[in-house]
Amino acid sequence: MKTQLVIMAAGIGSRFGEGIKQLTPVGPKGELIIDYSIYYAKKAGFDEVVFVIRKDIEKDFKEVIGNRIEKIIKCKYVYQELDMLPIGFKCPDGRKKPYGTGHCILCAKDAIDSPFLVINADDYYGKEGFVKIHNYLINAKSDEENYNMCMAGFKIDNTLSENGAVTRGICKKDADNMLVNCIETFEIKRREDGKIFGLDENKNEVYIEDGTPVSMNMWGLPKEFLNSLESRFIEFLKTNNDLKSEFLLPSIINDMLHLNIAKVKVLDVNEKWYGVTYKEDKQYVIDALKNINIEE
Repeated sequence: MKTQLVIMAAGIGSRFGEGIKQLTPVGPKGELIIDYSIYYAKKAGFDEVVFVIRKDIEKDFKEVIGNRIEKIIKCKYVYQELDMLPIGFKCPDGRKKPYGTGHCILCAKDAIDSPFLVINADDYYGKEGFVKIHNYLINAKSDEENYNMCMAGFKIDNTLSENGAVTRGICKKDADNMLVNCIETFEIKRREDGKIFGLDENKNEVYIEDGTPVSMNMWGLPKEFLNSLESRFIEFLKTNNDLKSEFLLPSIINDMLHLNIAKVKVLDVNEKWYGVTYKEDKQYVIDALKNINIEE
């Protein structure tokens, strides 16, 4: 069965350089974080990569990333732009950014023709999640009443930054490792007493136990999910007038869980996640990956 890797890369800046974290070399041979993801995905069995980028960075993106990757795996390019909206809708005056990760995936709808894995361009996920999600996707059975999905559940303590607070989707699962909910939690950090705390959407302090699974935007989804995503985006546009509001994948899936039209298997991942949330994180990531070589 064919499977695809969808990489959300539209957030890469229009001017490449040291300040663009997705293009910061971190590997021992100058590899980018995105190189590791594609290598691990290919080794796990994914057949094709779909890059979601912006039109204004296409030329530079292909020169820095795409032309190399096309030599080892089939690639497609799609675009996330402000004006890429369903028929009958227009981007309101004053909005400057696209509508978030849900919109990003919807922009790739015509390029997705199989079960797919979604990831961020600038996150290092390790090997384990790619293998587990690929195995889930090729073995998942269709269900007329529910979308069968999966997610990589990283342990909260493996995703923190030593240089500041982070935002994570805190996940609750049942005894069968099925996702119950995924709640966006902010300002998460480990205190001096060793305990992890964050703030909920109402800015109330919440304690987060070590080992709690979190979403790092690594989702395994059936292609049929895109139909529901489109109808939900239309409802979002009809009811939301906030110029900064976002149509976010974790929130969408959370709503579908509560409506009993989706099932999400939490696949526990024990590896450490790495990302450059703060500029000070860069050297930490370089040190962590200095002995991890990938083949071209």
